[in-house]
Amino acid sequence: MDEKKGLKRVLVGRVTSDKMDKTVVVTVVRRFRHPIYGKFVQRRKKYMAHDPANQCRNGDKVTIEESRPFSKRKRWMVQRIVERAV
Repeated sequence: MDEKKGLKRVLVGRVTSDKMDKTVVVTVVRRFRHPIYGKFVQRRKKYMAHDPANQCRNGDKVTIEESRPFSKRKRWMVQRIVERAV
């Protein structure tokens, strides 16, 4: 958790896998300016998130929130679906 007491991190990303039961893989893309060259760079990171109702599908844009550990690699929970995949 964050050093500030009680605050949980919230990230927005796309669901890239929904094959597991009550678990989705969310890819979060982070854009930042390179400190030396000034060019914008993209970095991707995958998070395993708990989806208790199995609502998420591939391509959905979701908000995930930091939570208690559900398993070895799953420490995030799907907060809400921002946009459904077409």
